[in-house]
Amino acid sequence: MHKILLIQGPNMSYLGKRQPEIYGKTTAAQLDALLLAHAKKNKYALDIFYTHSEPAAMERLYASVGKIDGLVMNPAAWLFGAHPLRDTLRAVPFPYIEIHMTNIEKRGFHSILAETAVGMVAGFGVNSYILGLEAMLAHLGSKPRKKRGGRQNGGRRGAGGG
Repeated sequence: MHKILLIQGPNMSYLGKRQPEIYGKTTAAQLDALLLAHAKKNKYALDIFYTHSEPAAMERLYASVGKIDGLVMNPAAWLFGAHPLRDTLRAVPFPYIEIHMTNIEKRGFHSILAETAVGMVAGFGVNSYILGLEAMLAHLGSKPRKKRGGRQNGGRRGAGGG
């Protein structure tokens, strides 16, 4: 069974209340329930971590080495200038898929973290999460399964990104 970590960045815990005209009315609790049901149906383990703190996200990533197979993250406002987080994403040995509920390019934003990602899903609201998780499952399915305590083949990205 694959283990995926979902990190929700700044302000994502306020979903459903924060700018519903942009982010919709689905609350964080409703989104979590939807995603955990998706994990159960598709037979993978999903751990969801909310934080407004870039250092807390970095610590969680380093603590996850050897414990997860992949990372899906909505970096939210970190996309602007989270250079330390970008360095962490370059260092960890598991693949990363970036997700955004809105089309960030259409809104004039560019993610500095995207260069470290296997890919990005943006602009599909809550469905961006499902699409991102399914993309991670497909990506992990194309990789040899790692042995416990070992490294996943091909999951490490160098300084050039992934």
